[in-house]
Amino acid sequence: MNSSSTATRPAITLTIAGSEATGGAGAQADLKTFQELNTYGIIALTCIVSFDPKDSWNHRFVPVDPQVISDQLEAVQACYAQSLDTVKLGMMGSPTTIDTVAAALGRQAWKNIVLDPVLICKGQEPGHALDTDEALKTNLLPLATFITPNHFEAEQLSGLTINDEQDLINAARKIHEISGAAVLAKGGVRIAGVDAVDVFYDGETLEVLRAKKIGNVAVSGAGCSLAAAITAELAKGATPLQAARTAKEFVTAGIHNRVSGATPFDALWQGGRR
Repeated sequence: MNSSSTATRPAITLTIAGSEATGGAGAQADLKTFQELNTYGIIALTCIVSFDPKDSWNHRFVPVDPQVISDQLEAVQACYAQSLDTVKLGMMGSPTTIDTVAAALGRQAWKNIVLDPVLICKGQEPGHALDTDEALKTNLLPLATFITPNHFEAEQLSGLTINDEQDLINAARKIHEISGAAVLAKGGVRIAGVDAVDVFYDGETLEVLRAKKIGNVAVSGAGCSLAAAITAELAKGATPLQAARTAKEFVTAGIHNRVSGATPFDALWQGGRR
């Protein structure tokens, strides 16, 4: 675009996340979501995850070198210093990666930091995974302006057991109390009933978002795409509640139009609304 153009420039959205080779989740899902919602998407990769078809499609996990992560973010932040104020944080994978990302975030001011708090990666040793979880809670949670925990993550962050809708509401309130961020706690298919229920709470407004369940099995990429959709809407100027509502509709349409492969789970299609 030359300097004389009058075209409207898109909002810039950055995801700092892992690659998921089949395209269903991770940075691939984020970038497709950003494109569908009319923002200019950028990726800084933290790790490479590839399912292993020889081992029941379990995760194979390879971290990106911290210097490479730092270099990616240096380039992004230098290039878009005047227009980048919104970022989504996905899978980090290690305490070192979290430290690297937190340092990069500290180099500038942010309007929106959306944290999808990916807590246990199945490709990690349990002890290492727990170290990563603690680093995330210590170094990234305080930076977040919006947090999107799933059922398991909401239990871990709140310290509460979630069995029903009221439990999910209590967890959303507790996570906001701990972090100060807006929260969309996702019940999904794990709360009994005909609806997939998510709870939004920002300290003032509490709203339960509902959509009819589409099957009873979680769909790959739903959580990533939900957080990415919130990120895109915030970057365009939506309020947190507006962003949550749009993201819920976006993900519901993507689940309706999901993609099947040889994996034992389907993947959300970010173009589902089309």
